[in-house]
Amino acid sequence: MAQGLRAAIDFLLYEWLRVQTLATRARYADHSRETFDAVLDTCERIAREKYAPFNRLVDIEEPRFDGERVILPAATHEAWKAYAASGMLSAAHDYAIGGMQLPYVVEAAGNAFFAAASVSIGAGMLTVGNANLLIAHGTRAQQRAFALPEFAGRFSGTMCLSEPQAGSSLSDITTHAVPDGDDFEADPLGPRYRLRGNKMWISAGEHELTDNIVHLVLAKIPGPDGRLPPGVKGISLFIVPKKLVDADGNLTGERNDVALAGLNHKCGWRGTPNTLLNFGEGRYPVRPPGLDGRGGGAIGYRVGEPGQGLRLMFHMMNEARIGVGMAATMLGMAGYLASLDYARTRLQGRPVGPAGRDPTQPPVRIIEHADVKRMLLAQKAYCEGALALELYCARLVDEQRTGTAEAAQQAYQLLELLTPIAKSWPSEWCLEANSLAIQVHGGYGYTRDFPVEQYWRDNRLNMIHEGTHGIQALDLLGRKVLMDDGAALRVLRARITDTARRAAADAELAEYAAALQRAWERIEDTVRAAWAAGDAASALANAVPYMQAFGHGVIAWLWMDVAVASAGGDAASVGRRQACRYFFRYELPKIDAWLAVVRTRDRTCADMPEEAF
Repeated sequence: MAQGLRAAIDFLLYEWLRVQTLATRARYADHSRETFDAVLDTCERIAREKYAPFNRLVDIEEPRFDGERVILPAATHEAWKAYAASGMLSAAHDYAIGGMQLPYVVEAAGNAFFAAASVSIGAGMLTVGNANLLIAHGTRAQQRAFALPEFAGRFSGTMCLSEPQAGSSLSDITTHAVPDGDDFEADPLGPRYRLRGNKMWISAGEHELTDNIVHLVLAKIPGPDGRLPPGVKGISLFIVPKKLVDADGNLTGERNDVALAGLNHKCGWRGTPNTLLNFGEGRYPVRPPGLDGRGGGAIGYRVGEPGQGLRLMFHMMNEARIGVGMAATMLGMAGYLASLDYARTRLQGRPVGPAGRDPTQPPVRIIEHADVKRMLLAQKAYCEGALALELYCARLVDEQRTGTAEAAQQAYQLLELLTPIAKSWPSEWCLEANSLAIQVHGGYGYTRDFPVEQYWRDNRLNMIHEGTHGIQALDLLGRKVLMDDGAALRVLRARITDTARRAAADAELAEYAAALQRAWERIEDTVRAAWAAGDAASALANAVPYMQAFGHGVIAWLWMDVAVASAGGDAASVGRRQACRYFFRYELPKIDAWLAVVRTRDRTCADMPEEAF
């Protein structure tokens, strides 16, 4: 598997995105293709040695609680140590804080190997996102005490948003925070509060992999009347460590009042503990309870200003959404490469010739059957197209950080627009690739003797967590395509038009260039039609079909751009162009049905009476 994945990544990085040219920028001046390759080699090796051999193990030996500790397999501990020692937790950060100042796109490519090898064995994605948020929005003291130990691998991090009664509706959270004493604002780690409440679906919320766990918790600060403010504007953000630390991040020996209430037993992604956490229930009382006059609570330190919690948390959420998209992509890719290997060796059936099948002929490998090729080509189109999307978005992060003012602004606009697609499209279509991988294996794919059923189970989570499919769609059609009077959409269309112009000069791609432009005209026209009446309920009733069409339009564009860069006659170039051809002939035509219900503001689903189900 690794060889096929590395070849795909190398082409996209160096031949398509030309990331080696980033070394001409001051931030990356110490780097070159050689240093980038060295990072990829290291990640590939660790993933091969410490992750891949234990993917089935962590699926079978789920996290368990012995009454005091969450027990994980020894392999998980070894994998975390190796990952932390590699420097990947702070790869894109400054030398001054222990980073390598790598381009983010190289970091993302390196992390792809771990996701493909065993997506659930580590907690790196959330730890990095947690620390990055504190670097962006925390105080110097908060960065020193919490973010730097996370980058070093001593601490790990979580994001605590959802609650049992609220789900994704964060305006309904009831976890609350009250100032801890009259001097609460004088704490060197930030304004100190006591928190009480419950948080659900917290990945890596309890374990013994690291010395400490840094929880970033959304909670509301009661008003003068003691009531929680309504809506999301009253949400604030708090650092709530599992164990208390001093101003330098050293453990004080005190346990904070954060308690495991239970482990969730999942369909897949089983190697990562998923938890229900109780904050301030009194199981671990700290610093004699009652300073706030209400009987203690978990100690937390506010990040930023009151009421700004959700805005700050979006920094971590958007990173997590791109990370989820890459995880979905790699699970799809792992299934594709496994089914490709199987199809090349499995003998079954005879080919269909002009006169039908000849039973006197010996069986052939199933890759020689047209329908198996269809399933393999669909997987290739989905997974390599999704990989191009994720690496393109990662490259935009680098442009936002180091490009000219104009380029950075365009990168910001494109990232805002494409983040819902980067999260949702691979989550849906690389899951479909996993289903096709099972189908290629036939009955064997439905057994645990082959890995493809686990890839499907692991991938099924990705349409749910870090914002469900429906939430991403509402964000796209309700906000992103409209923001700044459609400025981001205009930037995207300009890039699509440029790709189509270059493709039109290529005899193999010219017809697809015209089809791409027509598709995007329909996608844009549909936005105007959906909002023509100014009725949000009708405009957004079919937001998911719109997102599906938009996502297919984006992937069609990226495949065309990749095909333009694949002009050689070698097998890999032919394969990429054939995948582009497949996407335009088999996938892009699907957008018309999706757009039709959006354009007409069809209310078939919205108007269905509950009692009629």
